[in-house]
Amino acid sequence: MRHFSTLFFGSAAYFAWFWFFVGWRAEHLFLYVTVLSLYYAHATTRRFALAFGAFIAYWIIYDSMRVLPNFEVNPIHVAEPYYIEKAWFGLNTPEGRITPNEYFKTRHTPFWDILTGLFYLNWVPIPLMFAFWLLRTDKLLFLKFSYAFLFTNLVGFCIYYLYPAAPPWYVEQYGFEVLHGTPGHAAGLLEFDKLLGISLFASMYEKNANVFAAIPSLHSAYPVLCLLYGWRLKKTWLNVLFAVFMAGVWFTAVYSRHHYIIDVLLGGAVALFSYLVFEYLSEKTVVKKWLERLMRHI
Repeated sequence: MRHFSTLFFGSAAYFAWFWFFVGWRAEHLFLYVTVLSLYYAHATTRRFALAFGAFIAYWIIYDSMRVLPNFEVNPIHVAEPYYIEKAWFGLNTPEGRITPNEYFKTRHTPFWDILTGLFYLNWVPIPLMFAFWLLRTDKLLFLKFSYAFLFTNLVGFCIYYLYPAAPPWYVEQYGFEVLHGTPGHAAGLLEFDKLLGISLFASMYEKNANVFAAIPSLHSAYPVLCLLYGWRLKKTWLNVLFAVFMAGVWFTAVYSRHHYIIDVLLGGAVALFSYLVFEYLSEKTVVKKWLERLMRHI
C-alpha cells in the first residue's frame, strides 16, 4: 500500500508540475511511460531505471528551468562577454579586430560544417555510452560519474542564474539590445542541416529551455568529465578518444557561434571543480554510504 501510495502521489505531482507550471509536451509523457515500463517490466530493467536516475533528474531539472527564466533573477549580459572575448581572444583583420566567432562565420566550409555537427550531436550520446560501459564494468565508478554529471549541471545552472549571458549568435542577430523571450537558434549548426537537407539542429534548438545560458558552456564540460573519469581506467585508447572528443566539442562550440572561448574555458573549469568537490564528498561517510546502498540496488 505504501508503494502504490508513493506511485500515485508521485505521478500526480509529476503531471501537475509539467501541466500547470512547465508546459506539457509529448516528451514528458514519453519519459513517464518509459521509466515506469522499465521499473515494472523485469528486475533487470528495474535496476537499469534506478541506475540512470541521475540522468533522468538532470533532464527534469533542466526542462523545469522554464518556470523561472534566469533573466527574471538577474540582468542579461550581452555586451560584456562579447567585449571580453574580443579583448582576450580577438583577431586583428583588415576590417578591424573581430572575435573568433565572427571569423568563422565568413570562413566556414562544408567539411568543417559536417565534422563539427557530428561532434555536437554526440555531446550527450558519448557520456551516456560511457555510463553504459561503466555500469557493466565498474558500478561504483558508474555511480560516481553519473552523479558527478548531475552535480556539474547543478553548478552550471546556478551560474546561469547568477550571470545570464547571451551567446555569440544573439549579438550577431540582435546586437546588444536585450530582448526577453528570444527563441533558440541553431546558428552555425544550420549549415549541417542545409548540407544534409534536414532540420535536425533547427528543431532541436527551437526547444531550448534557456537562450541566455551561454556561461558556462556545459556542452564543453561533459567531455572534460568523461576525460577525468576515463583517465582513472588507465586505458590509453579511451583517453585519446575522450581528448579528441573534448577538442572537437570545444572547437565546435566556437565555430558554430554558440559560445565564446571564455564560455568554453569556464565550462571546463566547472567540470574540474565539480569533479574534485564530488569526489571529495563521495569519500565522506553519508555520501559514501548512500552510494554503496544505491550500488546494491543496481
